[in-house]
Amino acid sequence: MGKENKRNISITGSTEFTGIRLKAPAPYAAGIPGVKTALQHAFKEMGVVRSLHGLAHMNQKEGFDCPGCAWPDPEKPSKLGEYCENGAKALAEEATNKKADAAFFARHSVEELSTWTDYQIGKSGRLTEPMLLRPGSVHYEPVTWEKAFSLIASELRQLDTPDEGVFYTSGRSSNEAAFLYGLFVRAFGTNNMPDCSNMCHESSGVALSQTLGIGKGSVKLEDFEEAEIVIVMGQNPGTNHPRMLSALQKCKENGGKIISINPLEEAGLIRFKNPQEFKGVLASGTPLTDLHLQVKINQDVSLLKLLIKKLAALDETSPQVFDHEFINRYTHGYEALIGHLKQFSEKELLALCGVAEEHIDRAVELLAQKNKIIICWAMGLTQHKNGVANIKECVNLLLLKGSLGRPGAGTCPVRGHSNVQGDRSVGIMHQVSPELNASIAKTFGFIAPEKEGLDTVHAIEAMHQGRAKVFIALGGNFVSAASDTIYTAEALQNCKLTVNISTKLNRTHLTAGKTALILPTLGRSELDRKEGKPRFFTVENSMGKVHRSKGLLAPASDQLKSEPEIIGAMAHAYFEGNHVVDWEGLSEDYALIRAKLEEVITSFKGLSAKSEGSGFYLPNNVRDLDFSKLPDGKAQFSCCPLPDHQLKPHEFLLMTVRSHDQFNTTIYGLHDRYRGVYNERRVIFMHPDDMRANALEKLEVVHLISSYDGKERKAYNFLVIPYNIPQGNLASYFPETNVLVPYNHFADQSHTPISKSIVVTLEKASHV
Repeated sequence: MGKENKRNISITGSTEFTGIRLKAPAPYAAGIPGVKTALQHAFKEMGVVRSLHGLAHMNQKEGFDCPGCAWPDPEKPSKLGEYCENGAKALAEEATNKKADAAFFARHSVEELSTWTDYQIGKSGRLTEPMLLRPGSVHYEPVTWEKAFSLIASELRQLDTPDEGVFYTSGRSSNEAAFLYGLFVRAFGTNNMPDCSNMCHESSGVALSQTLGIGKGSVKLEDFEEAEIVIVMGQNPGTNHPRMLSALQKCKENGGKIISINPLEEAGLIRFKNPQEFKGVLASGTPLTDLHLQVKINQDVSLLKLLIKKLAALDETSPQVFDHEFINRYTHGYEALIGHLKQFSEKELLALCGVAEEHIDRAVELLAQKNKIIICWAMGLTQHKNGVANIKECVNLLLLKGSLGRPGAGTCPVRGHSNVQGDRSVGIMHQVSPELNASIAKTFGFIAPEKEGLDTVHAIEAMHQGRAKVFIALGGNFVSAASDTIYTAEALQNCKLTVNISTKLNRTHLTAGKTALILPTLGRSELDRKEGKPRFFTVENSMGKVHRSKGLLAPASDQLKSEPEIIGAMAHAYFEGNHVVDWEGLSEDYALIRAKLEEVITSFKGLSAKSEGSGFYLPNNVRDLDFSKLPDGKAQFSCCPLPDHQLKPHEFLLMTVRSHDQFNTTIYGLHDRYRGVYNERRVIFMHPDDMRANALEKLEVVHLISSYDGKERKAYNFLVIPYNIPQGNLASYFPETNVLVPYNHFADQSHTPISKSIVVTLEKASHV
């Protein structure tokens, strides 16, 4: 049940089984089952009228942005509904009619709630008023907004140094809220701004910045229509970004080819039944993947090196394989890369990646002929010790083919939460930017701190060691999202004060500090009104486009405040109204926030006007083939080492994955329809030959054990399921298996947790 603190809190929740049912994995994604499931979730949580009203306006130009993923909207969104199954589930979760009000917290102690599963906790309903957990108490109780802000201000003033505060941000917040939050944290005096990017695409940001000069992707949505080849790596779009399937469908209809590279063959990349088309409803849909390369976990560098090595051999006899004009004009390090490849044999690389050579050769054949190539990836590439190298090797292939700065080609890191990229664009980061600090000083008249702050893993360590004492989170479910669940929970419990700005109850509210506050905020879909006038905010999608979002549903409670209002009130209370920044004025007038944002970050110039309609793209040097800020003014090739996994007998490499019924740490239901798993999450996917070698039967119960630096971590009670996964590899859902990920093992340079390549052993359960 997990290590407990003096409040008798269960950190990991229930490990009981819920009644598993197994079916064959699905042969396609979406279609009628997707529509049916989406509407069932929506109607159950929101009722029919509220559901239809909300869904009709989600991802529409005069509506609100989906509270789920960051996939971009088309220029002309479909009037039938520009959302996917999981987008409908995300809306249903946010706009549910259920309430976690004062009566709910009076009935249920945090001790009791902590024994519930994450699914049960999430189904409690919307938070409706500020709640306070006093030292030693096990029940949250109502507190006024004024007293809540006074308490936060008092605790912040008692810190010996501003660096004893940690200010976390999730990707749900708007550009306006994130900008104001970052401004307050810097005015307070620290750069301790860990955010959810640290745990997902930080590796992408580091690698892309070092090689191409910008930590974002370079493609636009319309590039998929022109692409000749789209490579989808370490990503499951059918579950995580289902609207991406429409873009892949257009690529196929225009003659493009799709190569998928992943340890699991996912339904969403096999066939797509678009529910907005006849063939998606009554016919067979669109086959997507032309070639699936079933790579072993974290052997993507080995695979890419093999592809590049074989392409280089072809280029020696047919110089048109690589784009040498592009290489000579725009890149640096080509000769070093070619020399680097000579130290690896094709046989060695083939054995490491685990892909059949005929499939490798087919991929080489496709790549040799084309240069309009897009590479998409997600956390299957970033959450490894060599996560940065994984992305750099992708960039190598694109540079060799000249597949940047032209239609139908480029980099496409597919972001998770809907404004995680916008948070970073408006200044949420623990690193120091002299340019940003100078702009803040010029615009607001105060000096921002120049000491680098703490990222997520180091913030956890600081809280655990008592070097950080106040934790404030702008959204998110920190304890479930972060690595090393028990260690992270202990870190939070060490704090004098934890504050969570949230829409719904989650496990982080239960693994609380000595004193804890829950501050309820408006959801993305809810009407945000000031003095009778509706307000809008802006977000940035996964491809760098900024646009408006305006909620329209009735709020869950008349006591909810918007995120900017909460942030402004915290700042006003802390500074007691005596500061150069008018915190109250900014928090009430989003247009004023945007005006100041334009002054501080010039790429947002004209934000209010340009965000109308479909919005506008932020500057992107790769699209312009401008690498002037990089060494020699050129894009950089990289010589990346191979991953190093020295597995002992009976050790496996485990990757954490999502089920189809979840988004990030939010669990919508207990089914994983595409993988054929129903009514259960405590499962482990395993190759049948590995099961036989370890004398394991189907649905046998095992515990998972990781051991790093002499410390053993254990996840209890998982059912073994035979599955098509490379031998020596395992897959299981997070957050249940995050307990196995050591907080102090992370990607080089980016510090992203190694959640996709954890060395584990299995232990048979003695009893169930």
